[in-house]
Amino acid sequence: MTSTLSVAMNNNTKRQNQETKITVTGTPADNFPDDQRARFCGDGSDGKSTPYVKEFKIPTACTQPLAITTDNSGTVYFAQTNTGKIAKFDPNTEQFTEFDNPQWPAHGRTMSWGIDYSPGGDLWYTDDSYNSIWKFSIADGKYERISYPTKENSLPQKIKIVGSHAIINDFNEGKLSVFDITQTSQQKTYANIPSPTDTFVGGFDLDSAGNVWYTNWIFRQGGSLVKFDYNKFTNFISSNPDQNYTLRDYATSFNLPTSINAPNGLSVDKSGNVWIADTDSSSFYKFSESDKSFTKYITSEPPLSMYGNATGVIKTPVSHPYWTQIQDNVLYFNEQTSNAIAAYDLEKDSLVEYFVPSKNPEWADCGAMVDCGIAQIFGFDVVGDKVWFTEWAENKIGKVDLSKPLSGMVSVSEKQLTLKKGQSTTIDFHVNADSETKILSRATSNFSDIAVQIPTKSISSTQTLPVTISASQSALSGTYKVLLTARNADVATSEFVTVTIQ
Repeated sequence: MTSTLSVAMNNNTKRQNQETKITVTGTPADNFPDDQRARFCGDGSDGKSTPYVKEFKIPTACTQPLAITTDNSGTVYFAQTNTGKIAKFDPNTEQFTEFDNPQWPAHGRTMSWGIDYSPGGDLWYTDDSYNSIWKFSIADGKYERISYPTKENSLPQKIKIVGSHAIINDFNEGKLSVFDITQTSQQKTYANIPSPTDTFVGGFDLDSAGNVWYTNWIFRQGGSLVKFDYNKFTNFISSNPDQNYTLRDYATSFNLPTSINAPNGLSVDKSGNVWIADTDSSSFYKFSESDKSFTKYITSEPPLSMYGNATGVIKTPVSHPYWTQIQDNVLYFNEQTSNAIAAYDLEKDSLVEYFVPSKNPEWADCGAMVDCGIAQIFGFDVVGDKVWFTEWAENKIGKVDLSKPLSGMVSVSEKQLTLKKGQSTTIDFHVNADSETKILSRATSNFSDIAVQIPTKSISSTQTLPVTISASQSALSGTYKVLLTARNADVATSEFVTVTIQ
């Protein structure tokens, strides 16, 4: 699949041979042969803008920015995976500063999926190529490399600073690692948390009680959601550093629905609900521990300009939601193949998807289409009313301004429906439109259990549209989500309707 999962597993391009043409430019683009530079470096164009998104081109070519974060002052920092450097962006002056890393090997490349800022003024980030965790001191610009424990092929991915500890997930070797960032000895040590099964470990987060939640899974073969008592565990290892322990002393696991194939992004809201993004689909899920239930949600369909489909082989385009973050009761996630940053309001049960203007056609089925492709938006960080993000395949960073009023605002006359099998009902879908706006719908039910009928597929002025929602005679009983969407060139705004079939 053309997702960040496949990029994570295949971050080295094909080996260069004697016949591969490499035009030396003296820039990081020299890490790629000429015929791969458009794919991995972008076209060198300047940053673009929409009413909600503004991009900034990185001065050095082909740096492949990935993980991104901010310090307490709001200054933006990100990892350049094709240079081994940390770069700084000042939002006030809109100027970049790149910090040379003297420890980085010539022509070295990696994937730094995670970065976090510690209150002491340091940045901590992951490095999957060299099995490392890096510390970057903002005060003096110095780097420190710390080896990461591996049996054979670890992939340290996301990192979160919690007090004096860093928590890291090892995607490939199926573990979480806890590292004391105050260690001063030459030999650094980790406490490793194994998983219930020898499989991938995806994203993780902590709840208000200090429990760590994470996923443990095999691609398209199922997996578990794990709740780990982090406080109990850290107290134990502090008092008993040499004593053995077992996972079941600290962990509880819950089986994931079989419909979840690649549960990467994970965040916990203030009520303790766990939100999971499935990278192999257009879906994200809420897990409620009180009744051990999973609720499935869905994004809008990706715009054609993002995936192209020139060959016609894509029958069901998917958005690939990947990483997640919750702030102020809003769940944010990146939609890789929709080239978007999404914001789902947990209270209003509504979704906004902000489309990023730069596109790289090398990552889509564009054919002769222009303005087609995706920028590979892999990293993002929500800070106040801004979402900062990276464009790995376009050598840019960008921001979404959440304070900007939305065009195409939508509302529905009813948010909750109960239908018997074979029954239908009609609700109103109000759309404020002042430009060409597509009207879309999707449902989380299986097969054709729920049908949605809207009399028009496109409008260009404010209208209230009748929407008929029907349950088939053979529909499975249960509760589902129907997504009603108004999408223009820059943003998609949607309302969820909860439909219970008796």
